[in-house]
Amino acid sequence: MLKIKKYAALDIGSNAVRLLITSIIEQEGKAVIFKKNALIRVPIRLGADVFVSGEISEYNKQRMLDTMTAFYLLMKSHGVLNYKACATSAMRDASNGAQICKLVHENCNIKIEIIDGEEEATIIAATDLNKFIDPNKTYLYVDVGGGSTEFSVIHNSEKVESRSFRIGTVRLLNDSVTNETWRTLEQWIKNNTRFFDKIELIGTGGNINKIFKISGKDIGKPLSYFYLSSYYKKLQDYSYEERITELNLNQDRADVIIPALRIYLSAMKWSGAKDILVPKIGLSDGIVKSIYYNTISSVKI
Repeated sequence: MLKIKKYAALDIGSNAVRLLITSIIEQEGKAVIFKKNALIRVPIRLGADVFVSGEISEYNKQRMLDTMTAFYLLMKSHGVLNYKACATSAMRDASNGAQICKLVHENCNIKIEIIDGEEEATIIAATDLNKFIDPNKTYLYVDVGGGSTEFSVIHNSEKVESRSFRIGTVRLLNDSVTNETWRTLEQWIKNNTRFFDKIELIGTGGNINKIFKISGKDIGKPLSYFYLSSYYKKLQDYSYEERITELNLNQDRADVIIPALRIYLSAMKWSGAKDILVPKIGLSDGIVKSIYYNTISSVKI
């Protein structure tokens, strides 16, 4: 007997807003299947407001209301049963974040929960990460966002240390990250990886996914430190406009990709990792799995 139901995840980040709709396929005596039906990404850069002025602008507030209305209608059209909407760094820091969540609930019928960095890391860890890792190896897991980056040390398939840092691509673009924050991150990585002989990086986030796609590597194959640093230097040789016209990057990717690479390369350097795995998973995948396994609350449509 086949049972199919649909869940949705809304990821309200600092660089973009995403809706993931997933079919959950259950068969007696077989492992459950999570099949992505739709992924919609809208480049509302909330962090560009918040990390400079401390609040979300009127313009982006209206864009949020329009997008959430569209997302609600899409979820209804797809026959979604339950959803969870999580807002991260930009909404956490915005002085009017709670007010915008209230407006969205009243006008768009979507309930948004603002989560902290540790909860974000926990939800991401609910993904099928174990499919991509060797239980005998040690990894530094790095999820780069617009406003923050989550770091986790994974040893023998277990998360042994985890911390969220207010270092993100949009913050870096707006020069909102202090040298002290970088030094704290460097010390944390060195302190938590020095006991292990060999470390590999696992990287998630839209920027590393894009770089992996450009590399032409087969899924499951790592990118080397040499490849990433060469690509980092190449990007810096092009202007923002040239990255769009000649490298074929989207306008909302062409600027943040450089600070994202800086974060990944710094993490590799300080941990001694020579390779980075790119499993193409993230917060949205973790939300869907957490709804299914009932480890987080969700809302019925």
